[in-house]
Amino acid sequence: MNLTDLPLGPLERALVASLQRLDPQASPVVLASAALLCMALDKGDVCLPLVRMAGQRPWPEHAFNLPKLADWQAQLQASALVGGEGAFTPLILEHGRLYLARYQAYERQLAEQLLQRAADLPEVDEAQLSESLTRLFAFNQQQPDWQRLAAAQAVRRKLAVISGGPGTGKTTTVVRLLAALLEQPDCEHPGGAPLAIGLAAPTGKAAARMAEAIRNAKAELPVSEAIKAALPDEARTLHRLLGSRGDSPQVRHHAANPLALDVLVVDEASMVDLALMAKLLDALPPTARLILLGDKDQLCAVEAGAVFAELCEGRGFDAQAANELQRITGQQVPVSQPTSQLGDAVVLLTHSHRFAGDSGIGELARRINGGDVSGTLNLLKEGRSDLTWIATPTPNELLERLDQGYAPFISAAKSADPAAAFAAFNAFRALCAQREGAWGVARINEALEARIKRRSQVASRERWYVGRPVMVRQNDYALGLFNGDIGICLHTEYGLRVFFEGEDGYRPFAPARLPSHDSAFAMTVHKSQGSEFAEVLLVLPELPSPLLSRSLFYTGITRAKHKVEIWALPARLSEAVATRAERAAGLAERLATAPDRPAPVPVAAEDSNQLALF
Repeated sequence: MNLTDLPLGPLERALVASLQRLDPQASPVVLASAALLCMALDKGDVCLPLVRMAGQRPWPEHAFNLPKLADWQAQLQASALVGGEGAFTPLILEHGRLYLARYQAYERQLAEQLLQRAADLPEVDEAQLSESLTRLFAFNQQQPDWQRLAAAQAVRRKLAVISGGPGTGKTTTVVRLLAALLEQPDCEHPGGAPLAIGLAAPTGKAAARMAEAIRNAKAELPVSEAIKAALPDEARTLHRLLGSRGDSPQVRHHAANPLALDVLVVDEASMVDLALMAKLLDALPPTARLILLGDKDQLCAVEAGAVFAELCEGRGFDAQAANELQRITGQQVPVSQPTSQLGDAVVLLTHSHRFAGDSGIGELARRINGGDVSGTLNLLKEGRSDLTWIATPTPNELLERLDQGYAPFISAAKSADPAAAFAAFNAFRALCAQREGAWGVARINEALEARIKRRSQVASRERWYVGRPVMVRQNDYALGLFNGDIGICLHTEYGLRVFFEGEDGYRPFAPARLPSHDSAFAMTVHKSQGSEFAEVLLVLPELPSPLLSRSLFYTGITRAKHKVEIWALPARLSEAVATRAERAAGLAERLATAPDRPAPVPVAAEDSNQLALF
């Protein structure tokens, strides 16, 4: 077989060429396997499970069949380019999964560090903890109160994983659990220095939002002023926390140069990929506590891995853990035997304070996550006040509706008041499944901008105009602007300026100073993660798309606080609800209580852009 005839991308070709230089005698099967692995990484998989593709034709237009499973494994094992656990080879074959060596190391090291941290149980004053939790969570009447249980476990464990959907109170929980931790005796360093608590998130936008939420929440805490003062109110991106070095995979903080932290809270942890999570655990001192917050049902990281979702697999409280928690919290805890060694370190918040019991959005989210196709379609046909479904969309009708939806924002932007403009912009937002295509972000932004420019008598060649919203595409630490930040162009006495929300108000920038950016009337569901809008208009593509999945649909509709409007054909809705996208990985198996059990079905996959090779 001539590999040059295969439809490989530049990254796959570079990997194959590199392997051929290392082993000029490498067989076509080994090189093709490496190319397929590279393609799998680009789709978000951590590894290539041989059983999925054995005996198949991976490129339908080419007469190349992969060997049967046993023969394929034998050919890989015979290659000098492929080794087992601990081998110094570019490719690692382990338990029927082919890895690039770096990703196998990331996964193995992450599992080891998580298990070590989960097994380290700090000394706790249970009487003080019980009193703290009773006071801090007195406002909750649910039974069981999962917020209180999550806080108890986070104080009693060095590792806590807290998952919950929108409105379940993850920020409320974390600020109160930190207060409970600070009220523990001996929570200070010798000499009286308070615990060093760090707040972090994958993006600058998420970090700023987390810090603001905690600042607001701690003001109302029933604790002493000293405890309030010890609570953090600043957050950083994970890349900045670790000291990322441009395009290099190396970071400044690692095991030999650890972070100076006693507690680290990571918000939006579902967006953290395998490589970044492995580096984070490596850089965190062994004695430090790690608290991960996220939503296991949301879209996962753009890069390879679905770490947070894998951590949530196999959760449960055995009888001993349930009895201990009941003694401390007074809560009846359901007993379920965990199948993960993390077990009771994982708590799922289930009560939504945002969506009432009769909420259409809340019920729609539950049916989507349950894979209930007919139930989802029937609910959308009921005519709920907070749900609208346009089942036969056309581009012109969509453009008219978006024009109408953004009219209050355009009007508010003319007032030159940043607060009014941002409030109006966050009242309505268009979300798309993909960037390209008739129903994609690029086409919608272009068409809507052209209409707004004509109405405002702005020349079509002009990029900047009053009311243009933009989204930053790359981090600029010098300016304090981060990938995903939203700015709005307004008129000032100095001409047009683009305003961004900041901790102390709104920061204006000359348009020419901005890092790479796009117009942002419409944005992808991926980019909307962690954001909230009063009303969301979700557009799904007209044709089948590999991006359509349950997690994408769920993430899109739960960005709305009050109303969701869905523009999608019934067939696309059905495909989205029915598709539980998979990511191939072995982390959940490494964490399983029975090491030899089959790997769980991996979770939540979306498109990605993966550059790392070995």
